Amino acid sequence: MPGSLSRRSLLAGVPAVGLAVALPGSARAADTAYAAFRVVRRRPAEPSRPEIVLPAGYEIVPGANYSVASRAEYYTFVRGPRNTDGIEVTVRWPDTLVEAVVHQETRLKVRRGLRDPHTVSFTLPMTQATADANQPTLQVWSFPDISPGMNWRIEHNDPDRVAGPWTTVPWPAGPVKSVIHQLIAAHAILRDSGVVPVAAAKGHRFVLMGFETNNTLHADNPPHWHISYNSGPDFTAKTHNPHFWLDSAGRNFYNGMDVTGLGRLKYYVGDPAPLYDFVGDANGGRGNLVLTFTLREDGGIDIAPPEGPVYAIAAGRDGDLVEEVTALRDGKPWLRITTEDHVRLGVLIVRVRGLRNIRESYVRIYRYDRLTGASAPSRAPNLA
Repeated sequence: MPGSLSRRSLLAGVPAVGLAVALPGSARAADTAYAAFRVVRRRPAEPSRPEIVLPAGYEIVPGANYSVASRAEYYTFVRGPRNTDGIEVTVRWPDTLVEAVVHQETRLKVRRGLRDPHTVSFTLPMTQATADANQPTLQVWSFPDISPGMNWRIEHNDPDRVAGPWTTVPWPAGPVKSVIHQLIAAHAILRDSGVVPVAAAKGHRFVLMGFETNNTLHADNPPHWHISYNSGPDFTAKTHNPHFWLDSAGRNFYNGMDVTGLGRLKYYVGDPAPLYDFVGDANGGRGNLVLTFTLREDGGIDIAPPEGPVYAIAAGRDGDLVEEVTALRDGKPWLRITTEDHVRLGVLIVRVRGLRNIRESYVRIYRYDRLTGASAPSRAPNLA
């Protein structure tokens, strides 16, 4: 498993639509840039808003989705003239100590106030052409395997970081645990079946993704995950993008698969859902068969390559997919998979037990920056 991990004051306590400073007309033109930053509290507490000081000519992007408070942090978006060297931003958060400030996937260098422990300043690069290009600022992802034919990420969700629609529903504890087990199982299946190098030889890739609970620009709900297939190097290529919806026990009960040119195709338990490569004219122009997914009665997923054995992600010994999952090969138990994601420590522990061959058992520890997801995995071999 490859590894990778003059200024103007804007005051807190205003409506969620955000604060705006008048921008010069030239700043609305093509040289306008966007940047997001995330201010992380040293200790989670009731959501609140800091005071923010920006240089003249820059403003907070208006709208509730662009200025968001959670128990753990506050994030906001800035727009104004492009400045690759960065602009000076000052944040004062009364009665709150700031642990870090994150921009994109980087912890910015923070300068702390000499007389006020609740004030920090930092340099914010203004380089992105759109607000959406700053979404990495909001997300805590690790990428265990980025290699030819494979793009796999793990979302590290924290209940103290919930935003958007996730603030109005109970914390999805079961799906948050289950999705990581299932991603580990799916990665093992795709690798063992040999479909990844076949995709790579075509310049295609599989994409494994879970769901995130903290990004108001991507309302990634209800809980679901993906085994997608890009018929090219990225999502601009023709794509089959399944959305496997999860219930509270981690069971997959619906596959809404978005297919380029066809929209969303809907599959339920027992319905075969084929993925094609969009190469050639076969199968109504969708090309050659890559895999077929079928949702199982136990809440798992059968994964069938065109040739070779059928694999499956199946329920664990408790009958659900929350504490563990079982990977099947040719209808027989193959691997037992459990995971523990300690999001406040930045440690993901993966335990895989070989049910046919003990030499396939291992424990792998992924250590990642808990605020950015940047990871550097290490492995303790052959530990059951």
